[in-house]
Amino acid sequence: MQTATGTMPTDRPERYAKQLASHWAAKTEVAEADGATVLTFPNGNVLTMRPAEGALGVEVTVPDDADLPRFQDVVARHLERFGQRDELTVGWD
Repeated sequence: MQTATGTMPTDRPERYAKQLASHWAAKTEVAEADGATVLTFPNGNVLTMRPAEGALGVEVTVPDDADLPRFQDVVARHLERFGQRDELTVGWD
């Protein structure tokens, strides 16, 4: 498995995690675990969002044979579109 982590500074991290989970609910399995929202896709990709003080922590995991940068881009584009009004961006570590 390949993993990347990132952060999206925001004063409303719970809102954006909930919005993305709702947006993808028909395509994924959504679960809550230890304060995180976890989306598991049928192709094995996993998105974990952890709201924290002043930021939304984002972790993406894909199978070894999958395109990690592509999944990072898809996740970031969706979150940034939802936070467009606040000019939010995801920064990857």
